[in-house]
Amino acid sequence: MLELSKESIDIVMPWVDGSDMEWQKEKKKYDETTSNGDNRIIRYRDWEMLPYWFRGIEKYAPWVRKIHFITWGHLPKWLNTENKKLNIVKHSEYIPSKYLPTFSSHPIELNIFRIKDLSEQFIYMNDDTYIVAPVSQKDFFEKGLPKDCALEAIHQFKRGGIDHIVANDLEALNANFSKQQVIRKNRKKWYSLQYKKHMLKNLYVAPYKNFVGFENPHIALPFLKSTFVEVWGREFDVLDKTCHNKFRSISDVNQWLMRYWQFASGKFIPGNVELGRFFVIGKDDNNIKNAILNQKYKIICLSDDDENLNFDLEKKKICSYFEEILPEKSTFEL
Repeated sequence: MLELSKESIDIVMPWVDGSDMEWQKEKKKYDETTSNGDNRIIRYRDWEMLPYWFRGIEKYAPWVRKIHFITWGHLPKWLNTENKKLNIVKHSEYIPSKYLPTFSSHPIELNIFRIKDLSEQFIYMNDDTYIVAPVSQKDFFEKGLPKDCALEAIHQFKRGGIDHIVANDLEALNANFSKQQVIRKNRKKWYSLQYKKHMLKNLYVAPYKNFVGFENPHIALPFLKSTFVEVWGREFDVLDKTCHNKFRSISDVNQWLMRYWQFASGKFIPGNVELGRFFVIGKDDNNIKNAILNQKYKIICLSDDDENLNFDLEKKKICSYFEEILPEKSTFEL
């Protein structure tokens, strides 16, 4: 029998219905004033795979106490809002009014610690991340601490993406922590055999005085609510500035800052480097098919990065894969 933690663990997931005309109308008010943000349609288009997101959690992570479903106000028509494990959270119910409305994921992420009844231990999952095989609480938390992989990697810049945002995260981190002192205090966590060959990455960048970057797995990530409170107390100005941006901006920080902060604070337990895998739709199609049908990984992220892919065809194929492993409706569906 699976050993359950005495601590409650929640999941937080933000969702946007990009087809909502009222949402589009409000978004359009601010589009013309945005010059350096990322408000492309691929940030909002609906792959209709959300039912499988819920099915995966109910089937493979039944120990989850509550799902906090963040929404601008719209909801999927099929969603069972009466499910006792479901907490529907509107932006206006937890994000300070001075930051609203927002069309960026960053204010939504950075303020989630304000959600009423959110457990101290929680998992953050986007709607493009799916649990496709059984997971235990110990995959995410142990001894009250997040299970994660503190693997350094030299941060490199390229056009597009969020490289400037990651750099801002690192700038804030290095302003608050001494890398040498951090690693000296928690050496076994930074050079853990749990990382297998990936531990060499930390050895390679050991001579660098500051943190130069981290491997970012793009899967479900464990957090402590208290970490968000601490970072807001120490880096209010940069978080406040980010939250005032209506759309994603290169001047932002994101929720990875909280993850890096947990590393630097020693508030983590070395985790499984093979827990999940990131795929790009249209580029990794064969690997996506195998990953879902063979359930090689416990968690997968399916990234929508190509505006020119055959959206309808790709959606049909991937949904058919999910239907094979998760054919039964969950209690989150009507």
